[in-house]
Amino acid sequence: MASSNRSLVTPTSNPLLEKALREKLQRRNEVGGSLGELEPLAIRLGLMQNSLKPRFQHPQLLVFAADHGIAVDGIRDAHGRATHETVRMLLANQLPLTVFARAQQLEVTVVDCGMAEKLPPHDRLLMRKITHGTRNARVASAMTLQQAHAGMRAGMEIGDKLRGNCTVLAGVGVGSHESAAMVLARMTNTPVRDLVVSGPEMNKDELTHLLTVLEAAHARHRDVTEPIEVLAAFGGYEVAVMVGVMLMAASKRHLLMVDGMPACAALMLAARIAQPVTDYCLFCRSHSHLGLDQALNLFRASALLELGMESTDGTGATLAWPMVKSAAALLTEVADGEDPGPSVPDGLDDPFSPAEPEPSPFGDALY
Repeated sequence: MASSNRSLVTPTSNPLLEKALREKLQRRNEVGGSLGELEPLAIRLGLMQNSLKPRFQHPQLLVFAADHGIAVDGIRDAHGRATHETVRMLLANQLPLTVFARAQQLEVTVVDCGMAEKLPPHDRLLMRKITHGTRNARVASAMTLQQAHAGMRAGMEIGDKLRGNCTVLAGVGVGSHESAAMVLARMTNTPVRDLVVSGPEMNKDELTHLLTVLEAAHARHRDVTEPIEVLAAFGGYEVAVMVGVMLMAASKRHLLMVDGMPACAALMLAARIAQPVTDYCLFCRSHSHLGLDQALNLFRASALLELGMESTDGTGATLAWPMVKSAAALLTEVADGEDPGPSVPDGLDDPFSPAEPEPSPFGDALY
C-alpha cells in the first residue's frame, strides 16, 4: 500500500459552520423548545454535508454476504441458517429488515462478496464474488493479500456508483461475527473473548469450543499487525468490500450507518487507512450481543436506538433512519412564514452549487 501524506477523507471539523448550526438550532429552541439528542445529531449531519441544510437522497441499505472457512470448525449462525438461505429470505422480503426498509423507503441491495453458493440472478443481488468463501483462518490465511485488495477495490467501485448520499452497511454470513471479532481483537489488542461472548446465558461448552478455535487462529497469525494483512489473515470478503465502500462514500461526504460486528470491523480497518472516515458514521444495532457492546466501546460510540431486538444486522438501522431524517429536518425544513436562511454561513462555499468534477481521491494511491 502506497504511503500518502494527505488523508483520503476530509475531516468534518469546521468551527464556523458548527457555530452557525448551533445558533440555528438555538433559534428553533426559542420557539419550540429543546429536542434533546436530536440536536447534536443534527449538528453532526450538517458538518458531514458542510451545510446548514443537510439533505438526503436515495438512501440505500447494502447487505454484504460471504461465507467463512472457519465455519467448518463447528461455528453456526445464531439463527441456524446457512448464508445463502438468509440471502434468499432477504431477496424474497421474508425478514423484518426488508419489511422495515420498504416502509422507510430504503432501497435494499444484497452484495455477494464471497458466498459459497451461486444464487440465480436477482434485480437486488449485486454479484461481486471474490471467491466461494474464505479459507479457515485456523489453518491458513483466510484470503491472500491480492484477494483482500480485490475486495476493497470492488467496494470502492460500489461506493463510487452509489446513487444516494446515505448508506446503511451490514454483513451476513455463517462465521461473519467471529471473523470480524478476530479482526477487531487484533487491531485493538482486545481479548477476542470480549467480542464473542453473547451474554451470561451463553452455553459454556459452546463458548469454550468457540474460544479454542478463535484463539488457535490468532496464535497462527500472531505476528500479523498491519491492517490489510490482518484483513487477509482473519477477515471475510464482506468486510473487505465494506472497507472500500466506506472509504469511497466518506470521501464524498456521505452518511454511513454502521450496523453489526462485520461493519464495525470494516470501519476499524477503514479508519486505519483514513482516520476521518469515522466522522461520517452513525452506529446502529440489531441485537443485544455483549460482544457488540464492546465493539461499540472501541469507537467510544453508542447505538442510535436500543430496542432489545434479536434480528439480522441492518434491521436496527432501518428503524433508526426516521430519527436521522427528523434530525436533518430540524435544520432543513422551515415553518410557515419563517426565513429559510442560507445553506451555508458567510465565508463558506455552498456544497450544493455546481462544480467541476474532481478526480477520485483513491485511484492508485491506496495500492
